[in-house]
Amino acid sequence: MEKLKGKVHQTPLKQSTTLNYLTNADVYLKLENLQKTGSFKLRGAMNKILTLSDQEVKNGILAASAGNHAQGVALAASLRGIKSKIYMPRHTPFSKASATKGYGAEIVLTGETYNESYQKAVEEMNMKGSTFVHAFDDEMVIAGQGTVGLEMLQQNDQLDVVFAPIGGGGLISGVALALKAVKPSIKVIGVQAVGASATYQRFTGQKRMVSHAVHTIADGILVKEPGILTYPIIEKYVDGIVTVTDEEIAHAIMFMLVREKMLVEGAGAAALAAILYKKVQVDGKKVGCIISGGNVDPVKIPTYKELSNRTMRLYYTG
Repeated sequence: MEKLKGKVHQTPLKQSTTLNYLTNADVYLKLENLQKTGSFKLRGAMNKILTLSDQEVKNGILAASAGNHAQGVALAASLRGIKSKIYMPRHTPFSKASATKGYGAEIVLTGETYNESYQKAVEEMNMKGSTFVHAFDDEMVIAGQGTVGLEMLQQNDQLDVVFAPIGGGGLISGVALALKAVKPSIKVIGVQAVGASATYQRFTGQKRMVSHAVHTIADGILVKEPGILTYPIIEKYVDGIVTVTDEEIAHAIMFMLVREKMLVEGAGAAALAAILYKKVQVDGKKVGCIISGGNVDPVKIPTYKELSNRTMRLYYTG
């Protein structure tokens, strides 16, 4: 954590009286939506880029990202005076693409998913010899994300269980390693969207078609396959993985907007959705919930509201 001091924010760990009442638990929201660049991703990107030698960055830095990692890489590279180029899916929210460019990166919109953008970035890396900063399959990136967990225990060492979203697995891998090292008894629960649940399916032993399409409003966790480095960590240290629907995610987004006056993105609301919809029994427990990011494309807010309305009546009457 020392390396990142002064370069990333220590974000708040906040309670909500309404949330505690609805869940019958003491829920603590780790507000990484208030992090620089609006996401936890800055931690891993900064940790990686700070460790690179001048020789390693002489041909610039490449990355692939659905948006949040891109912003973290762009800012970290700019602070070191290094050129960065980020490949992003074509449907990346405008707000994320614009912010990435604003932090100084060159952006290339290509492919339908993160995986397709990643392949294009790797092709350029092989041609030009640039250093690739992976969004999750990198030990230094994983270690950087783990500082979220360390901060949570510094802020409240009584936590019984922590919920974290899973895309490629960098966040939950780092957090699980950090939490279990300090407090082995703590439970770590991962959350995926039903439409992008490869890690959940593998973790629970379900068969899955390789060509299976992925879809979710939570673009930050729209990943087709578990990470090569991250999955073994998840398998060893994560206690359980659950899934949430887009409607449940949308409800969590609207809950944060209405009750907490915060606009969070789909991936950032996924862990909260799992708690609100009681995917795991948490009655009477002290629960940490990682709100991983807040970079929302404003044009999608009406969609979130519509999806939320479909399920909200059932939630409050059921």
